[in-house]
Amino acid sequence: MRLQHRHFIIGITGGIAAYKTCELVRRLQDEGATVQVVMTEAGTRFVSALTFQALSGRPVYTDAWSSPAASGPANGMPHIDLTREADAILVAPASADFIAQTASGQTPTLLSTLCLARDIPLLIAPAMNRQMWQQPATQRNIEHLKKDGIDILGPGSGAQACGEIGDGRMREPEELLADLIARFGPDAGIPAARTAPVIRGVLQDLSVVITAGPTFEPIDPVRGITNRSSGKMGFAIAEAAALAGAQVTLIAGPVHLPTPLGVHRHDVTTAQEMHDAVMRCLDAQPADIFIGVAAVADWRPDKTRSGKMKKSEGQGLDEISWVENPDILASVARRSPAPLCVGFAAESGSISGLELLLPEKRVRKQVPLLVGNIGADTFGEDSNQIMLCDAHGTTLLPKASKFDLACQLISHIASQQQSHS
Repeated sequence: MRLQHRHFIIGITGGIAAYKTCELVRRLQDEGATVQVVMTEAGTRFVSALTFQALSGRPVYTDAWSSPAASGPANGMPHIDLTREADAILVAPASADFIAQTASGQTPTLLSTLCLARDIPLLIAPAMNRQMWQQPATQRNIEHLKKDGIDILGPGSGAQACGEIGDGRMREPEELLADLIARFGPDAGIPAARTAPVIRGVLQDLSVVITAGPTFEPIDPVRGITNRSSGKMGFAIAEAAALAGAQVTLIAGPVHLPTPLGVHRHDVTTAQEMHDAVMRCLDAQPADIFIGVAAVADWRPDKTRSGKMKKSEGQGLDEISWVENPDILASVARRSPAPLCVGFAAESGSISGLELLLPEKRVRKQVPLLVGNIGADTFGEDSNQIMLCDAHGTTLLPKASKFDLACQLISHIASQQQSHS
């Protein structure tokens, strides 16, 4: 759960998109967060406070002058106390009226008051008709909020409840969830600050190709050679790269993981299929960055038997001839022009051994950045510890969740990309 021990205030103003916030509240709790819902009176016209009370497990606040029974702060100041234990406020949907109030510092509702009386981040997800969004007054208000340090999430574009098409849709629940995860989790028990590394926009509009997971090299219809890679690290990096604004293509071996939001995915099985898929992607559109995270098999049988090999008939592994698989990272690095290439090396030794091994391997692979980890200890786990090796030496990152490490890696790659381009 990537938002364990996080607490969010979810503000809901008047808009049909409030129905989406029901799903967001549920998804936040699935990720381990607790949620306090605060609604404006207009918001309750679209989805009832009772609905959000059932979803969040907490009474819903709607009025600055009265607290929910047996739950309000003893001093009668919800506009002060509600934010004191929260990590952030997210207003979704945020109407044009609420945006105007916040930009001018007006506080006609409990929600607008606690947004003013806060010392935590405020995130706003606009939702309104496309003409309301395009009005100069709304755009001035949005720019004012940005200058005040308030994060604006969206809006999206597409069909609207009014029947028109254009900008103004509230972003989908999974997109807002991904934004919160990028900013506030996970911390994997590390007493780091309240927010995860902020990577949004550092790879804006760059093209990134990533490989992830194991490969499977079939021997016969029922057997094959593979490894213990779960794909979690590669998928976390793909998610982080997408959050950083990149156009991400993920080429995945045989894993059972959901595709990260905003990522274009190709599924493959063998090392040769992964190699060919990478080359097709790069031929179709040259990439700015290639990250080879997949644990690719070095060898494969020269041919796949049409029937099951049977020990009772004297058939054994000594009958198999082995062929070396293509080195995907080396193949990409040899292209001209080549993208910024980042390789992964999973070893079975110790951290000290990794520190000795990585510099030589990086030079041999001819890549600007090589990332090492002790694979036997981290395959299938949600946390990891990685070592970065570039021309300046090695850096060991503290143990953390794979997503948190992915964010740190993307930030490092972004700094290298500036000198590579």
